[in-house]
This record gives sequence, structure tokens and C-alpha cells, in this order.
Amino acid sequence: MTEPWYSDGLRFQCTRCGACCTGPPGYVWVNAEEIAAIAELRGETVEETTERHTKAVNNRRSLREKANGDCVFYDRNKGCTVYPVRPRQCRTWPFWESNVVTPESWVRTCEICPGSGKGELISAEEITRRVKVIRL
Repeated sequence: MTEPWYSDGLRFQCTRCGACCTGPPGYVWVNAEEIAAIAELRGETVEETTERHTKAVNNRRSLREKANGDCVFYDRNKGCTVYPVRPRQCRTWPFWESNVVTPESWVRTCEICPGSGKGELISAEEITRRVKVIRL
């Protein structure tokens, strides 16, 4: 197996700026375990959380968005209101396959995420582990 182009690792430090939580609509995929964790954190039932905060997309569920495109759990003053139990898609940002497939894709990621390319050096092994958590 060949080494990835990022074999020396990549730098990332979350600035909690919200750039990945706001802006144009998209999908934040959640599974049953993640919905249950969010429900518990919020003091809601799984059914309440599912109905209020997620939407059906084909055979999957995604977090809802506010009218301005922000994630339903993002507060522009406080940041992510479910941060301790944020979905795996959020936990693994920016180390998604689509962001690290080529050096050019990483450059584009660094242009939109102020924490990408800065801060802590994340090893290639850890990046690869995060990439495998959810394919995006």
C-alpha cells in the first residue's frame, strides 16, 4: 500500500469559527446513536430530537438548518450547542476524504477553514482513521 500524499501529517486546530456550521445548505448526516446522544444532552426524547432537529433525506437523516443555512445547533454567539456529542461528520472535519484526496483539495479546504493548515500536527495515521469514520 502506498503512503498518502500527507504522510508527514497535516496541521489543524479548530478555531470554533463556525465556518463549517454556517453558510449554504448541505447535509450533516446523523445515525441513531448520534440522535440519541443529542437527545440526552438536550433533555429531550429521541422522538422529539428526531422530529424537531433532523430531516429525512432518502433513507438517511440529516440535521435541519435554520432559514439562513446555519446548522440547527449552531448559535452565532455560543458556537455549537451540542459540541460534546457532535456528530461524527463534525468531529472528523476537516479530515474527510473529499478534503484530503489531493494536495489541491487540502488547499481549497484551508481557504475556507481558518484552522486548517495551522495548529497541531495531525499524523497521517490519525487522518486516515478519521477519513474512514464517515465517507464524504
